Amino acid sequence: MENLNNKVNPDNVMILIQGCRNNDRESQRLLYKHYYVYAMSICIRYAQSEEEAKEILNDGFMKVFAKIKMYDSSKSFKGWMRRILINTAIDHFRANKKHYYHSDLEGCDDPADGNVISEMSYNELLGLVQKLSPMYRTVFSLYAIDGYSHEDIASELGISVGTSKSNLSKARANLRKMLVKTNKELYEQHI
Repeated sequence: MENLNNKVNPDNVMILIQGCRNNDRESQRLLYKHYYVYAMSICIRYAQSEEEAKEILNDGFMKVFAKIKMYDSSKSFKGWMRRILINTAIDHFRANKKHYYHSDLEGCDDPADGNVISEMSYNELLGLVQKLSPMYRTVFSLYAIDGYSHEDIASELGISVGTSKSNLSKARANLRKMLVKTNKELYEQHI
């Protein structure tokens, strides 16, 4: 695997996958390193902190390595891995559900100024999503980012379709409220 250290391209990924199927630790290390940023971008959306995201990511990679023999090489590895990471995040949510507080904040009628969004970085927007309660954040991420239907969300999280819709609505309202506050803070900084 020494020749793969410098550059990982699609052909090398298949070599790494084969190495992982043979439980080769170096192949696992290189595959993990190659997909770390991509995997973290998925996990962070479901986590309350970077530490929690790393925990989900590591659990997800353990599942990837355990199930890699089931991967169909005629399909996208990234897509297959993404599905495992999202399912791991959902499992993590379910396991910690009893520890989360489900805040029932009132909706907000103040529309967020679209300009504030364009002035914010991805990390700032992600920071706002991470401030949502775990249930709101999970439903929002599954629906708005990963394209799940309310029926799929309800099934995955063990909630009703109505609860999924309600949580999405409340998540959006809370994000609007945070955006209005951020917009106000930006406005006050410029005065």
